[in-house]
Amino acid sequence: MWPSLPIEDLSSLGQPSLTVTLTATVPESTEDILVKGFSALGMENERIETAQQFFSWFAQLQTQMDEDEGAKYRQTRAYLLGFEEQCDAILSDVNCALEHLALLQKQYLFVSTKTGTLHEACEQLLKEQSELVELAENIQQKLSYFNELENINTKLNSPTLSVNSEGFIPMLAKLDDCITYISSHPSFRDYPVYSTKFRQCLSKAMQLMKTYTVNTLQNLTNQMIKRDPSAVPNSDNAFTLFYVKFRAAAPKVRTLIEQMELRSEKMPEYQQLLSEIHQCYLEQREHLLGPSITSTVTELTNRNNRDHCALVRSGCAFMVHVCQDEHQLYNEFFTKPTPKLDGLLEKLCLSLYDVFRPLIIHVIHLETLSELCGILKNEMLEDHVQNNAEQLAAFAAVVAQMLEDVQERLVYRTHIYIQTDIVGYKAAPGDLAYPAKLEMMEQIAQSLKDEEKKLPADGSFSDVKLEDPESCSVVKPDASESCPPRTHTTISPADLHGMWYPTVRRTLVCLSKLYRCIDRAVFQGLSQEALSACIQSLLVASEAIGKNKGQVDGQLFLIKHLLILREQIAPFHTEFTIKEISLDLKKTRDAAFKILNPLTVPHFFRLSSSNALIQFLLEGTPEIREHYIDSKKDVDRHLKSACEQFIQQQTKQFVDPLEEFLTKVSALKTMAKEGGPTYNLLQQPWAQPAKVGDLVSSTYRTIKTKLPSTLRSMSLYLSNKDTEFILFKPVRNNIQQVFQKLHSLLKEEFSNEDLQIVACPSMEQVNLLLSMSK
Repeated sequence: MWPSLPIEDLSSLGQPSLTVTLTATVPESTEDILVKGFSALGMENERIETAQQFFSWFAQLQTQMDEDEGAKYRQTRAYLLGFEEQCDAILSDVNCALEHLALLQKQYLFVSTKTGTLHEACEQLLKEQSELVELAENIQQKLSYFNELENINTKLNSPTLSVNSEGFIPMLAKLDDCITYISSHPSFRDYPVYSTKFRQCLSKAMQLMKTYTVNTLQNLTNQMIKRDPSAVPNSDNAFTLFYVKFRAAAPKVRTLIEQMELRSEKMPEYQQLLSEIHQCYLEQREHLLGPSITSTVTELTNRNNRDHCALVRSGCAFMVHVCQDEHQLYNEFFTKPTPKLDGLLEKLCLSLYDVFRPLIIHVIHLETLSELCGILKNEMLEDHVQNNAEQLAAFAAVVAQMLEDVQERLVYRTHIYIQTDIVGYKAAPGDLAYPAKLEMMEQIAQSLKDEEKKLPADGSFSDVKLEDPESCSVVKPDASESCPPRTHTTISPADLHGMWYPTVRRTLVCLSKLYRCIDRAVFQGLSQEALSACIQSLLVASEAIGKNKGQVDGQLFLIKHLLILREQIAPFHTEFTIKEISLDLKKTRDAAFKILNPLTVPHFFRLSSSNALIQFLLEGTPEIREHYIDSKKDVDRHLKSACEQFIQQQTKQFVDPLEEFLTKVSALKTMAKEGGPTYNLLQQPWAQPAKVGDLVSSTYRTIKTKLPSTLRSMSLYLSNKDTEFILFKPVRNNIQQVFQKLHSLLKEEFSNEDLQIVACPSMEQVNLLLSMSK
């Protein structure tokens, strides 16, 4: 049954549900329009003529419209259903893939586990294989040292083996390696057996090396001895015979000796072997050199039997060359030093010492002994030894011993010289002929000057001098230091060495010889002894001259020679001080006297401070005292004393009467002050103007007559204006002071008439009289 069509939906017919193409053309007739409309609806063959047809058509149209409207949804739904089917298919594929992956993972894990186990098993096997290989190699390496025993034994027992062959040193190195290895593994089972066997092989090898080296050295020595049966070659072929031949043979054994030296620090056997080789070498050298050196020293002794210095110099120079040549030859054979070489050289040098010592201990001249000290100390020890200390160590030891013997002999002879030639010197009349000898030398000097003036400038006397510029000082080579320039001086005969008092000359020469030859402490003791003896001899000579010629000459003689001593000992850069130790028994003596006192005997057993026995035990201990003796200060002290005596004596000679007069006046005044008689100078008979005038005129006359001779003596002895001025200045001051006191007294006590009677010279006149000393 057709559905009913709602009336309200009739309007829907007018909705544009159908696509009608409208044109701009003019509508045709209604029938055409309907025909075209039905055509458009696909109903060109159908016609709606009834309501039923209409409703049928309308239903159909509605259905068509519904279908047209839901078509897009259905299309979309279908489209989505397709997607859903695809997604389901994909999901199914994914699930299937996941299942396959899970299965694959399970299989992978299984395979991975199996592979890891297999890898670990392989690594373990490889590790075990490596350990086994390493163990096999280690065993093989260890066995190689043991296996070498047979090879080494075979080589050592081979009759064709030579130490010079190419395989000997490698075999020796392998033997050392085996011994070192086995010695470092004492835990091996057969360690004692193999160690013993390898040591035996080492002994054989070292015996071969020793035999070859020793035979080479001995054959070389025997060949040279056969060439010269006397074994005492002359000096011309000694170098060729003893050094060139040995030096040419050195390469034959040097390689073996180097191997010994390389191994000597590691193995004591090689050290012993090297020591034996050293001993053999040195024995052969001693066998060759001993007779030759003895012969050469004997020849030098015969050639220079009277010249000890030339003998010592030539003998020491010979031994220096021997020591240097021996060291150079030793270095051709060996690379490491040995103390045995110095022992040999010292033994060879002792042959020189044995010859020289008997000669040295019989030398009596200080000049010879001091020159020997200079040769040994300066030329040998300081020049040769210091420049080549290593090669000349043995020579230095022998020379040092020889130097000690010479110094000991020099000290002994110096003591004797001081006692015999200084202390025991007996002055001859000519030694004490002062001032005659000075005046004679001055006359000779003046005559030489006169002759020189008469001759041309290039005459034969132009170079004649009384005094050598270098003779002013015994020690200093620089004359300017020892003889400072003197202002207004002349050549003094007293400054000549020959005019010095013999003990002064001998003392200074002796000290100059000793200064650089002996130790400082020994020199100080000897110098103190020599200077003390010299001063005593000067005091004795001064006293003798004073008795024979006058007190002035004796004093000036002493002053001059003390000045010479002080000047000449100044260059010695040493202290002339010695320490003496003495035992002071004064307290012991006093305590002993108290014990011997009869009054103290009853108190021996009383415990009191007055017990003499206790005092002797506590206070009677001897004391040790030290005091120093300074020779320089001793010279200065005697010089000061001599100058003071000269000043006092000269002052007394010139103004002694005036001093006595002033002393009487002073005593008179003192008595008056102390309550004695009233002071009145003019009442004294000795103070009358006439007597005072005679006293003043006598004093003035004495000064005027005696002053020139005093100044002449000072100039003759001192010959130095500065020294003369310094020495005479206190005398002049004393004279001036006496006259000043006299002037003051005369002005105070005497009238003008009395002053004219006294006629005392003014101070200007006194100064003018004394000015000739300036």
